[in-house]
Amino acid sequence: MAARLDSFEEFWPYYVSEHRQPATRALHFAGTTLVLASLALAFLVSAWWLAAAPLGGYACAWVGHFFVEKNRPATFTYPLWSLRGDFRMFRLMLLGRMGPELERAGRLYPHAP
Repeated sequence: MAARLDSFEEFWPYYVSEHRQPATRALHFAGTTLVLASLALAFLVSAWWLAAAPLGGYACAWVGHFFVEKNRPATFTYPLWSLRGDFRMFRLMLLGRMGPELERAGRLYPHAP
């Protein structure tokens, strides 16, 4: 990706294109689930669980990027948009609506998986 993206809506197809492999998306889903569980535990049990939220989330996501996708996580360049993208992807996966997003991203960013 050469040009700087100026909005989340421009960023979103790029983000999706960096998550082409089902295993990468599954790892992100697991990581986001761990983040949500850690936040719930922080609220219900102890604020110390807040420390676990980024650890679980990033560990799962980065395994997907470095070992499955073999690309650089977008969070290094676009940290807040990447976080927003994680939650959007999580929601779309829960609803079974990620397929059309992958197709659109593939048309805009047609690099090999």
